[in-house]
Amino acid sequence: MKKASLVIGMLVALFFISCEGPQGPPGFDGFDGRDGIDGQDGINILGQVIDIEGTFSIGNDYSIFYEFPQTIEVFETDVILVYLLWDVTEDGNGDPVDIWRLLPQTRILDQGLLQYNYDYTFFDVSIFLESDFDLSTLPPADTDNQVFRIAVLPAEATQSGKLDVTNINSVMGVLGINEKDIQKVKMN
Repeated sequence: MKKASLVIGMLVALFFISCEGPQGPPGFDGFDGRDGIDGQDGINILGQVIDIEGTFSIGNDYSIFYEFPQTIEVFETDVILVYLLWDVTEDGNGDPVDIWRLLPQTRILDQGLLQYNYDYTFFDVSIFLESDFDLSTLPPADTDNQVFRIAVLPAEATQSGKLDVTNINSVMGVLGINEKDIQKVKMN
């Protein structure tokens, strides 16, 4: 009995809540307020994407060091992502398509495990090789003329949690950057 009266009471309440009467007359327009003083325009913080090409050797301790130039402003809260050009394939028209992989990347070789890794500050990025074997035994295909794509993402771009950082095209889309906009740097 209690349940039946509770259900009936809820239905009656729902009925009264959902009822509407005729629409009333429109209200008065408000008075225009005073215009405020124009402030300074804000800055539009955009991310950057840079391609660097370098060679790992015993001379550079199997690391490639890239210092951000003055033209690229990186804040402590920004996120730096580094991608390795893993391979190049072709699309249906025979045009080349780059295959990028987010670092760190581990390869299983005959000699053991090889990892391409990186660390960064808001001044620079260091990309380096780590292994459980002597790196001097690596073939040139694993060390010479390696291409990396460095993406500088403002903290705001990463806060939504919906950005797929493993997909360089997704990252570039969020930053509004096209292939032609990417600065290319060849390291010595």
